[in-house]
Amino acid sequence: MEVIKNRKVLQDFIERQKEMGKRIGFAPTMGALHKGHLSLYEEAKKENDLVISSIFVNPTQFNNSEDLQKYPRDINRDILILENSGLVDAVYIPEVTDIYPEKTESKSYDFDGLENEMEGKSRPGHFDGVGTVVEELFKQIQPDSAYFGEKDFQQLAIINKMVEKKHIPVKIVGVPIYRAENGLALSSRNQRLQEERKEASKIIYETLEKVNDWFRTVTIPEIKERVNDIFDGQQGMKLEYFLIADEKTLQETNFFYKDRNFRAFIVVVVDGVRLIDNMHLD
Repeated sequence: MEVIKNRKVLQDFIERQKEMGKRIGFAPTMGALHKGHLSLYEEAKKENDLVISSIFVNPTQFNNSEDLQKYPRDINRDILILENSGLVDAVYIPEVTDIYPEKTESKSYDFDGLENEMEGKSRPGHFDGVGTVVEELFKQIQPDSAYFGEKDFQQLAIINKMVEKKHIPVKIVGVPIYRAENGLALSSRNQRLQEERKEASKIIYETLEKVNDWFRTVTIPEIKERVNDIFDGQQGMKLEYFLIADEKTLQETNFFYKDRNFRAFIVVVVDGVRLIDNMHLD
């Protein structure tokens, strides 16, 4: 596996691969890798000649400097995980100046309102940061396909919208959420939790499963009340928000319509660690 640490080396590497006509699959990460990330590369391996990862903790998508500082980092461990997986041909680990050669600031994007829903309400500018780094990585790596986990469903929708509006020639592939045996969605932030708290946090997934059962027969306001009641009784957990939204617009709904697809979204803070999850409602 090639470990590439600056833009010039990457450019030479990509040019060689393109000259050989290789199809490139790419999945960007912020490191702290786990099996959920590897599931992206498994999908990429099926459809491409070459699989590239990137590791870059993007400063412009953090609204809270303390959260940026606390974000888990262990490059040597991440490289070892990628090497041992046998799924990745190259990993790009840029410096901040490789992504932001002038100022470390985001571009401004119009994602047709997707950026104003859910996470966008409490994290202004977050999705501008996401769009900026992903667009720049696409420009440098020139992938044919790029892979993103559905755990960050709003991010996936935002990237799809950016590619559509800017006519970027890359196929975006959403990969199902990778879960631990107890149902907890794997996340880099989980590494900050004690094992017993990870086990307790399975209630997030269990709640989504209940919502999926309820939504056929129970009104959405009643579902929201039941979810609130569940987390009122959980020590060390705070329900930040729960809502049901249209999968296309991400706008919250209080009614179900037969001709639309809906998804439940939840954010729970466990011992100061913010966990997000979602589930398509069948």
